[in-house]
Amino acid sequence: MTKKYPIGVVHGRFQPLHNDHLKFILVAFERAELMYVGITNPDASLTAADSADSNRSQLAANPCTYYERLEMVHLALMEAGIAQERFRVVPFPINFPELLPSYCPATAVFFHTIYDAWGDRKLELMQRVGLQVELLWKRPEAEKGISASQIRQAIMARQPWQQMVPDSVAQYLVENNIDDRIRGMNGG
Repeated sequence: MTKKYPIGVVHGRFQPLHNDHLKFILVAFERAELMYVGITNPDASLTAADSADSNRSQLAANPCTYYERLEMVHLALMEAGIAQERFRVVPFPINFPELLPSYCPATAVFFHTIYDAWGDRKLELMQRVGLQVELLWKRPEAEKGISASQIRQAIMARQPWQQMVPDSVAQYLVENNIDDRIRGMNGG
């Protein structure tokens, strides 16, 4: 039986939220009663380049607002059957780890996965400020699966992308013209 913590935290950029993000979040939900879902790069003032992955701070890599990502997280979790009272969505300024305790309960367990240097760097940042981190898995980058970059590239190229995201997220992106915004970032 998996240990259940009272409060857990997961985080991601969710630009946009995709099926592999959801898999990670759902694994963490098996380990905690209440889950805080942190959204990194919540606004431009809390986004900084990091040598472990400088692309994450680029405008083209961040087409969705904090609010739009909050909505995607909410919709995807509801679609997955997670009761609304089991989660909260909060900003998660990973580039400024000293701020993280202001957004998440100090007693929470922070669930994390690693696929690359950026994952290692985030683990270091969270541990540096004394957060209790539980590593769910560390896998080679080749096993990462879907990336939001792939989805954005498929949208820009007008190739199929909807199967890489939960149905509710695909609908949200189209209904709110976010897919058009992403295409516009490439001049198309």
